[in-house]
Amino acid sequence: MTKTSRPTKQKRAREKARADRQKEKEQRRLDARERKAATPPRSGDEDPDIAGIRPGPQPPPEWLEPEVEEADAAETEADQ
Repeated sequence: MTKTSRPTKQKRAREKARADRQKEKEQRRLDARERKAATPPRSGDEDPDIAGIRPGPQPPPEWLEPEVEEADAAETEADQ
């Protein structure tokens, strides 16, 4: 005859942890739905990540401007 064993404490702990994770996931999903519902829709068809970027070469960033001007000055001095 085989004995039917009771679930161990470890198994109960795993099941409880799994149920807790599921509850946390459901709460995160609800929060995300509420956040999406509260956020106003984007206006226009333009993606905000690329707003203001035009096709072709881009101007150098502001933090690079002095180096570009120094390089241009050095080139003009070498040409003279």
